Amino acid sequence: MKQFEANFDGLVGPTHNYAGLSFGNVASYSNAAQASNPKAAAKQGLQKAKALADLGMVQGVLAPQERPDLCTLRRIGFSGSDAEVLQKAAKQAPALLNACCSASSMWTANAATVSPSADTRDGKVHFTPANLVDKLHRSIEPLTTGNILKATFNNDRHFKHHLHLPEHANFGDEGAANHTRLCSDYGKAGVELFVYGQSATNPNAPKPVKYPARQTLEASQAVARLHQLEDESCVFMQQNPDVIDQGVFHNDVIAVGNQNVLFYHEQAFLDTESKFAEIRRKMNAEMHFIKVSTAQVSIDDAVRSYLFNTQIITLPNGEMAIVAPTDCQENPAVFAYLNELTTLGTPIKQVKYFDVKQSMQNGGGPACLRLRVAMNELEVAAVNQNTLMNDMLFGRLNTWVEKHYRDRLTVADLADPQLITESRTALDELTQILKLGSVYQFQK
Repeated sequence: MKQFEANFDGLVGPTHNYAGLSFGNVASYSNAAQASNPKAAAKQGLQKAKALADLGMVQGVLAPQERPDLCTLRRIGFSGSDAEVLQKAAKQAPALLNACCSASSMWTANAATVSPSADTRDGKVHFTPANLVDKLHRSIEPLTTGNILKATFNNDRHFKHHLHLPEHANFGDEGAANHTRLCSDYGKAGVELFVYGQSATNPNAPKPVKYPARQTLEASQAVARLHQLEDESCVFMQQNPDVIDQGVFHNDVIAVGNQNVLFYHEQAFLDTESKFAEIRRKMNAEMHFIKVSTAQVSIDDAVRSYLFNTQIITLPNGEMAIVAPTDCQENPAVFAYLNELTTLGTPIKQVKYFDVKQSMQNGGGPACLRLRVAMNELEVAAVNQNTLMNDMLFGRLNTWVEKHYRDRLTVADLADPQLITESRTALDELTQILKLGSVYQFQK
């Protein structure tokens, strides 16, 4: 049976804006209050997704969240008509309105953690939406994320969906941004590498001091239990607290893996060598640990270019390629390193660059934009086929974006009641294109 690693990219939402909501994310903070271009952002994401489909990859899309999130605004005390709720929030609590308009669900690496059937005791693909409790604007996502995942992976015979973890800091869970599956082949049992920022229940354990550690050990262990993973299938590794304090808010900003390759910065982890030895033992297969030294690429350059927030994909010919943002070309140290990397005899033979600047300016690169789901051919056939990228869907989604999205949006525009109508009209049409059913509150 054929095996695949599918990538499901998050469609950029109609309210894509730069409100600087993510403390600890350098790009998000540094571009706060700039005008955004939702139409360009959505089309950039679609171009990347279509290009990967054209390379022969299994590529899908995930719908964005409903924004503005009027249900949350009503839950915290704003009342009246939809327009009145929006205008009252803009006047009385603009920061809360900004949070309820965030289009950050586009970064689907944070949507959920996924374990393939080859790793799980019941032989199903398991999904657990991330609770994202560290950031208000993201903590309102999990229930709708669960609805979208269930409508996309909508076959109980092959897919198992879990409720997100308890909404408490002890179980801070940021999804696949802190999870990498390593394997010799997508269809064979592998090792799931869970990277955490701190242990919530051990006050003496190392942790960052400047920025929050968003993923806890306890959350990672809970997801592994839910997904019916054996101890021999898991490695729990701590991210270096010092790099979190340098703006590395998720592991996928400092390391990325694919099959038997882990591409990482030398400052990425604590206890690196012993944990790598554990990976080798549990993998029982050849591993390639590709280390980038500080002398080659500084942490600052890695964060600004998102060298590690890249995708490593295995092409149909068996070669691996890195999918990188054009920001990597524009950084001399990073561009020089990537040019050298393809000559070093590692499995990575190519680098493909994509313009995702609208996403980059808000703090997310190519790896943030996709959720990886390893599946066999029967499982791929069980996916909602209307969500899989092809020429027809690409054309329909581009027409949809052109019809519904603004080409300029400022934080002040979030108070415009017309934005509610525009967003709901767009999302209602999208659920028909993707045949998702009623996944949004306004549709119920």
